[in-house]
Amino acid sequence: MADPGSVCQICLFHVQQRKLKQLIPEQFLRLPAGTGKRTETTVKTLLVSNERIPDRFPSPQLSKPGDSIHLKQADNMAREAAYIKLLSGINELDFRGSSIPSDLVLTGDHAFPLAMNPRGQVLMAASSYGKGHLVVMGHESYLTTFPALVKNILAWLKPPEESTVGIHQACKTVADHLCPDLQATVGEFHKDMRVYVTDAYSIGPKAKELVNFLKEGGGLLVAGQAWNWAQQHPKQSALKGFPGNKVCGVAGIYFSEHKGELGVFPVPKQIPSSWLAVSIGKDFKGDLEELLEGLSEFDVQGGSIPSEILVHGPLAFPIATTDDARAFFAGAYYGQGRVIVGSHEGFLGRQQLTQFLINALHWLDEGRKGHVGIHPNLNASYSLLSQSGLPCEKTDFKQGLSVFVCTSYSDENCAKIQEFVAEGGGLLIAGHAWYWAQTHGDRKVLTDYPGNHILNKMGLSILAGTVGSGLYKTPQPDKASSEAYHFRRMLNCFARHVTHGKPLKQHEQQCLKRLGHDCSNYLNMQAHDCPSYNSILSMLTDMVKQAGVPKVGSKSPVQNPKDHLLLHVGTQLYKVSPNPDELVPYIIQKNPRLPVVSNVKVCIDGNTGGMEEWKSTGLYLSPGMRTYISFPSQIVGKGWVVQVGCQTDNIGHSDNLKRAPVVHERFPINSEMVLVSNLWGGLLYLVAPQKSNAGDLEIVVQWAVKAPFYRFGKTTVEEWVGGLRDAPSPWAELEFENIILTMKSKMIRNLDQPDELASLWNEFMRAVADLAAIPSKFSRKERLVADVQISHGKYPFLLLPVCRFMHAGYPIMIHSQTAPELVNVNQIRKGGLWGPIHELGHNQQRSVWEFPPHTTECTCNLWSIYVHEQVLKIPRHKAHEAIIPAKRKERLQEYVKDGKDLNCWSVWTALETYMQLQEEFGWEAFKKVFAAYHNIQNVPNDRDGKMNLYAETFSKIVCKNLAPFFKAWGWPITANVEQNLAALPEWSNHPMAQYV
Repeated sequence: MADPGSVCQICLFHVQQRKLKQLIPEQFLRLPAGTGKRTETTVKTLLVSNERIPDRFPSPQLSKPGDSIHLKQADNMAREAAYIKLLSGINELDFRGSSIPSDLVLTGDHAFPLAMNPRGQVLMAASSYGKGHLVVMGHESYLTTFPALVKNILAWLKPPEESTVGIHQACKTVADHLCPDLQATVGEFHKDMRVYVTDAYSIGPKAKELVNFLKEGGGLLVAGQAWNWAQQHPKQSALKGFPGNKVCGVAGIYFSEHKGELGVFPVPKQIPSSWLAVSIGKDFKGDLEELLEGLSEFDVQGGSIPSEILVHGPLAFPIATTDDARAFFAGAYYGQGRVIVGSHEGFLGRQQLTQFLINALHWLDEGRKGHVGIHPNLNASYSLLSQSGLPCEKTDFKQGLSVFVCTSYSDENCAKIQEFVAEGGGLLIAGHAWYWAQTHGDRKVLTDYPGNHILNKMGLSILAGTVGSGLYKTPQPDKASSEAYHFRRMLNCFARHVTHGKPLKQHEQQCLKRLGHDCSNYLNMQAHDCPSYNSILSMLTDMVKQAGVPKVGSKSPVQNPKDHLLLHVGTQLYKVSPNPDELVPYIIQKNPRLPVVSNVKVCIDGNTGGMEEWKSTGLYLSPGMRTYISFPSQIVGKGWVVQVGCQTDNIGHSDNLKRAPVVHERFPINSEMVLVSNLWGGLLYLVAPQKSNAGDLEIVVQWAVKAPFYRFGKTTVEEWVGGLRDAPSPWAELEFENIILTMKSKMIRNLDQPDELASLWNEFMRAVADLAAIPSKFSRKERLVADVQISHGKYPFLLLPVCRFMHAGYPIMIHSQTAPELVNVNQIRKGGLWGPIHELGHNQQRSVWEFPPHTTECTCNLWSIYVHEQVLKIPRHKAHEAIIPAKRKERLQEYVKDGKDLNCWSVWTALETYMQLQEEFGWEAFKKVFAAYHNIQNVPNDRDGKMNLYAETFSKIVCKNLAPFFKAWGWPITANVEQNLAALPEWSNHPMAQYV
């Protein structure tokens, strides 16, 4: 007989040979972080350790799969190689002297600094555009001040087969400093040149030619300063008007009107970066004055739900925001052009926004009075914008336009539109991303949403979060340019606060929560091929290392905005950092090394019903611990994911945090070997897509920690008491027939009779199914997770001095303090378990017989009453104090006294209606009604229509005319329904008859 491990060994050998070695370079292989001392343990039942092949899984020092870091390394390496070549042989740059340079502003994905002073000002930079390359110096004198650097630059710009360099007449002295093997031609630019040197002032007449020259593969060296020009042209923007910016700006390098500080600066071995450079590159007061002329408010009331816009570029700015600084209109400069983005396409044709949209169109046109192309689908926008006085036409994107207007739902012409704007065009684009996020599973809005493919490079991104409709005041241009929230300005202020102790102003302190939210979103772009992104990534990493992340827990909640931000940012940094291991000690204060098992085989049922389903593995990963998981080929690329962590609520909106906002992580299974980890650790799950028929599966986990995992029907009491309940994981699971309970392991360490608990919960769930008229075996087991803090769910049915929290869903979430009640059989049988059954009732509610908001917190209580009465034999008046007879009578009389207003018919008052029906017709009537609704088609969508259908359905089930009863409760019963029920005997002695 073959060795039990031999088949697995052979399978994994092939996986390793064919897959793993292709993905992971040998120099990155090492032991996994956070695993502690390695152990080999035989795991009973499903968890089988294979000791024959203990080292078959390598662990790289790269980031987690799904990160795009290593996929974009080539671009970063090319930039670093260019930087090294450009600064070869140069150890320092002496900027002392009379020449005062301009501070250069860098944008886009390709521009990177060559020289930066301690203030973070960029004095020299390089970039690319199209097929060509560009180097910019902050003063024209540097062409001769730094001859060695100029030689390096020309050698980098010059194609290998070329030897002639074109030099503008104003820079002819450069020719004297060139190497003998480089020939120079002094004169005007012509298109046959391959490299050209010019000052920034002489570009004007040749700007378009030089842009085309770059695009086709030319090399360009430009030097100059714009501060003097700005002083001579006080009413013009240097960003747009300075001659050098008409070419260099296309490649993401702008001469600013700010003077650069001088000194002798060493040359770093890598591309220089500084958090001081994280600032906005322009005062947008003039732009806002033009855009907001004639406006006092933005009316975005109504049914259109806009997304939120992340304004993150150095030349991007918010235009219209909510009271808490969330943008729904924003603008930006990109290259030589401009862009305005709105976060709902309906805004483009909204009459209440006419003045703003016309202002925006003229701002984008920049006085050219050119043609405006409007996408053919935007009929309302065409009618509105035609009032602008500019010639408008319906058209797809094409050359020759001055402004193009479109939605953000397509990236078909992404590169062409970016080039169009970079070379001077205007773009007005709008659309929301929240629906796209809801319908595209685990894909990331920031990187995958079509509109963001266009906008991210421009410093703007549309988010999945929504903005409430409303009437919002226009910002004051003076304050908007100095005090209003701006991501980069606020990030700069916070960095100064953390690293240099600079106090924050009051309005800045109020923006910290907003900043944390934006930092998290920005980092989630994972634009590792963009120097600007890497600069902010580096800055935030240094900030977290210096300030640390505050300890968080039930006894040490994070309350102040600064700590809230650091906790939020620290979590997101770990996900995107090239070296996540180095961050763990700064974020996780106590990370005990738990014993691990290796090469664990786990059997999974790969079949699901009509809903996504978590599949437990009985394993846990410690905080920061990374492990490889091997999967069978039949689920690769089929929508399966790995989830680390059971606490899936996002609590980022809370002011007081008892844990990090998001503590779970998901990884798509797109290959037969996947590397997973989670900063905060967590139980390990496979998440199966709906309607999967993958059958029995076997996965192999490289490293993990065993969790206490009881499985009804498979785990014996002896196995549980004999060691399984003492497994080292801090989280445990109890899986019964139709529900899985997840809680801290300390809650179950002393559970001696899991079989008795299982029997009780099995009875509960059969009763839940019985009342709902569904099969006794659920198509997907319910889950209930106890957490220290959850997103929402304060339920009003517990009349207790201390509010307790739960909410329905998958999983049902409860407060961890409530967890002991779930596993105490004696206490449950004696006192009941109202809350969790209430949440299970929520999960059985169906919109066809629900009348929200009236019955949202009402009909779910039918299950609480039924389970208590049928399973626990606890009568309703003892199950919950709110339904003792005296309180029922008091509520009913109050409802009648107030005129039986349906606006007051909710929760306990509404439940009285259903209890009266049950007390007359029994539970069987409800079961038959729920069963009937399984087959009823064409249910009305409106409340009144659904109420009439319910009254008619219930009447026919019990063979009684209940129309008078429901009318006595104030239900809007129609004459048509009364006529349909007239043949049935009337329930004349109903409890409400005395109040008619």
